[in-house]
Amino acid sequence: GVRMSRALQRKIHVGCKELGLDSDARKALQLVVTGKASMTDMTEADLNAVLKRLKQDGFKASAGAKKHAKASRPDLRLIHVLWRKLGEAGELRDASRAGLNKFIRARFEKTWHNVPADVDMMRDHAEIDQVIQALKSWGKRVDIDFDWSDHRR
Repeated sequence: GVRMSRALQRKIHVGCKELGLDSDARKALQLVVTGKASMTDMTEADLNAVLKRLKQDGFKASAGAKKHAKASRPDLRLIHVLWRKLGEAGELRDASRAGLNKFIRARFEKTWHNVPADVDMMRDHAEIDQVIQALKSWGKRVDIDFDWSDHRR
């Protein structure tokens, strides 16, 4: 019923926040999954499908999910910011988090022993730095001026 749908909508909002999706990205995802951009048009089954997709993309919908909120580590946040800037500059075929994970896998699978399923699971400082440097040099090659002043906080 209505109460169940509200709870699902809340969970979807939490999941999107955790995965770093803004409302435009959330609506795009919803459109891909259900054919409907707006949650108000969705059935409970639609909402569950969106939630399932968020979980496949790495959302941990457990009670302890708060611990996994948006990358708490500045180095991981920086990876997301660089990826977003490359996306805004039109450099990416897939500017989503899944696209970022694919990029990391493609670029580093041969050199690292294993690549985490999701960027925010990365813990090795050297590997995180390699990703940051790869994205920075990509940005330089295509003349993106990364404005660092946004990220000193």
